[in-house]
Amino acid sequence: MLVYLTRKEHFNAAHKLYNPSWTKEKNDEVYGKCANANWHGHNFDLYITIKGAPDPETGFLFDVKKLSQLIQEHITEQLDHKNLNVDVPFMKDKICSIENLVYEIWHQLLPHLPAGVSLHCVKLYETPRIYVEYFGD
Repeated sequence: MLVYLTRKEHFNAAHKLYNPSWTKEKNDEVYGKCANANWHGHNFDLYITIKGAPDPETGFLFDVKKLSQLIQEHITEQLDHKNLNVDVPFMKDKICSIENLVYEIWHQLLPHLPAGVSLHCVKLYETPRIYVEYFGD
């Protein structure tokens, strides 16, 4: 039996969309208000979905408290109340789009999951109407 388990976490962060190889005018044209030199912020909702077979002894795929601890340690503590462009090492030298962020979150969390548990999806809501899902390479 294969099951999927999702844990929701939350963080607040600021960023700007900006390509340093472009002029200010081109960044403004492509990114609009999101290229604001003084940044802008979001209240992000993060959904981490894992998959695997439940342990016959516990009935759990993975202890959700431990999953929450892994997400907090490797993701939300790195991102919460931070400037994603400046304060987050795994976003260094990357355009700070939600697409790039969700990819990097996947790769930060993946090595920390135990054997028998696979990462299925990272879904990140930037606003109530905008989200990105990533299912791996």
